[in-house]
Amino acid sequence: MIKIIGAGLAGSEAAWYLANKGLKVKLYEMRPIKMTPAHVTGNFAELVCSNSFRSDDPLNAVGLLKEEMTMLGSLVMKSGRMHSLPAGSSLAVDRVGFSEYITEEIKKHPNIEIVNEEVTEISEDDYVIIATGPLISDKLSEFIRKKLDQDSLHFFDAVAPIIAADSIDMSKAYLKSRYDKGEAAYLNCPMSKEEYDAFYEALMSAEKVQPKDFEHNVFEGCMPVEEMAFRGKDTLLFGPLKPVGLEKPDGTMPYAVVQLRQDDANKTMYNMVGFQTSLKWGDQKRLIQMIPGLENAEILRYGVIHRNSYIEGPKVLQNGYQVKQVPKWFFAGQVSGVEGYVESASSGITAAISMHQLITKGEFEPLPKDSMMGAMALYVSSYHHTFVPMNANFGLLDEIRAKKQDRKQFYHDRAISALEAYIKANIS
Repeated sequence: MIKIIGAGLAGSEAAWYLANKGLKVKLYEMRPIKMTPAHVTGNFAELVCSNSFRSDDPLNAVGLLKEEMTMLGSLVMKSGRMHSLPAGSSLAVDRVGFSEYITEEIKKHPNIEIVNEEVTEISEDDYVIIATGPLISDKLSEFIRKKLDQDSLHFFDAVAPIIAADSIDMSKAYLKSRYDKGEAAYLNCPMSKEEYDAFYEALMSAEKVQPKDFEHNVFEGCMPVEEMAFRGKDTLLFGPLKPVGLEKPDGTMPYAVVQLRQDDANKTMYNMVGFQTSLKWGDQKRLIQMIPGLENAEILRYGVIHRNSYIEGPKVLQNGYQVKQVPKWFFAGQVSGVEGYVESASSGITAAISMHQLITKGEFEPLPKDSMMGAMALYVSSYHHTFVPMNANFGLLDEIRAKKQDRKQFYHDRAISALEAYIKANIS
């Protein structure tokens, strides 16, 4: 019996893969018995931040990652396609339908047993995939910290507000994707220079929720909007408020643009793109209602800040997400040091492949380093000057010397070819 701790994206993928290989799986999920600071349901693979799986372009690193996952039977990708929403060249999903489908599929699988309880310690004799996600419980976090001699497992993460669609003033907001790439899928709220200046000054004076009991270490890939703004007045104009490619219907270019992305299939909710925040709720409401088109915004979910956790992978992991000092243990998901929904889900598949081979063959062959999944597994187990959570990117792959315009196609083709050969040789 294999134990998987956590039924998030990584744990769900790992359970699905192993169960489909005929192995018995006991999937532990403490929700809804014990909730985390960010989750709101007991469903598996709940999306607690954005509803976007980012680029769907196969010549983009995360687009390539999706293609690799699909080749390996990903349940997350299957549900994502079934519950996709308009998002230009990206993949966004109806978060409720997405997680409900995954929950139903896993619960009815004959090889998966669901256990709703908190795991606080693990036996070295058990085959275990630790896929707790970044919101690992305090007791299990402390157990792992002591067992693996980890000084710290914490950093901050933040969630963006969600706005009721019928409270958005469509006489000011307009539908468009950046550079008209893909279908027009984002609501855009344009700002003049004067409006942006007033918004920025209000943001600078807004009050934040102060962290308690753990180190303030914000991850760059999910930085609160106020943290970005503190780096300089123009920082937001090159980040989430970038106006380039978002001309207004009359053809003029706004000074700044706040984008909102559809968050549910019925188009009743819109997520503020890049507006993760730790501001107090009263200040959030005041600032949001300063944005043209959102003067009467009904905020369905305020932004929140919460603790995320990850291990220092190079000190703990072998390639394939295996724990060096306890070979029957594997990590997967954000707790392993990957960052992002798709990356987390893919690491669950990788860890499951490694464990399946370990159980059936006594050893495992890591995924090829030329694939994006293999490159991520290698990254989190390799020493670097500093180790921080990492998104999928072509910089993880061995360099290809080719013309710049051809390079991404070569990366893609090499990755798919390498993974096809691996599947043929190692996965029955």
